[in-house]
Amino acid sequence: MQRKAVLLMGPTASGKTRLAIQLGERFPFDVVSVDSALVYRGMDIGTAKPDAATLARTPHRLIDFLDPEQSYSAGEFVRDAYREMDAIFEAGRLPLLVGGTMMYFRALTRGIARLPGADAATRAAIDAEAEAHGWPAMHAALEQVDPAAAARIKPNDRQRIQRALEVYRVSGRPLSDWQQESAPVRNDVEFVKVGLNIEPRSVLHERCARRLDEMIEAGFVAELQKLRLRPGLTADHPSMRAVGYRQFWHYLEGDWDLAEARDRALYATRQLAKRQITWLRSETDVFLINPLEPGAIDAISGFLAQSL
Repeated sequence: MQRKAVLLMGPTASGKTRLAIQLGERFPFDVVSVDSALVYRGMDIGTAKPDAATLARTPHRLIDFLDPEQSYSAGEFVRDAYREMDAIFEAGRLPLLVGGTMMYFRALTRGIARLPGADAATRAAIDAEAEAHGWPAMHAALEQVDPAAAARIKPNDRQRIQRALEVYRVSGRPLSDWQQESAPVRNDVEFVKVGLNIEPRSVLHERCARRLDEMIEAGFVAELQKLRLRPGLTADHPSMRAVGYRQFWHYLEGDWDLAEARDRALYATRQLAKRQITWLRSETDVFLINPLEPGAIDAISGFLAQSL
């Protein structure tokens, strides 16, 4: 028998948390976060993490359980999300999965490729080659063995180039081949999808700018300064590659002034939103709605009442 879970998906700054709280007042929902940055402790302001009062009112699962030095994969998210969903079902309630990490949503609904594990020696060798020749040269090397992956990866995307080369060197097979073989999706859960799409795009851009400025005013830079004092935490950790953290790390390094860091962070935020919207529009069976339209919450509630 299939049980039902709701996916509330949308770009950054589209009001997902507010809507989740409102929906929680109308349906027996428990919230599961679908956000690759909210998993980290100490990253509160720069991730727009719900505050203590909000979490007391509407608890969120899968936030604040990792240190920023740790990594977290889509596969681990799928494992953890199903564990939380099973617990919610057992309690007689419904999971509401809320967030903007589209790779996590895709892994949950379509499965995830079974990839070879990390190999420290291979990564070290790749890093040494990159240090000597540069990442564009490593991208060219990737193009020779896995042109499909190289076409998707930018020449300066060191993390993805490294991983693609690592997979090939460890297994002898291109990453693109591995990605065509996905693990099966559990068939005991039906996903009801709601997507938030703010139009015109300029309105979303304004919301992104306003939220970034509010973060800065609320002490985002001080939050990052505190994180930088943690032994072993570097700019290369996945947590610090999150939008905003990456740009203001450069500011604290003295590479950019505050205005430039802010402008670069805003540009990166808008690019993230663009990718999220592109992914959302490529999904099937999604109830798409502009959350700023009058009556949006009632329209979403009506759709869910018919679908659950």
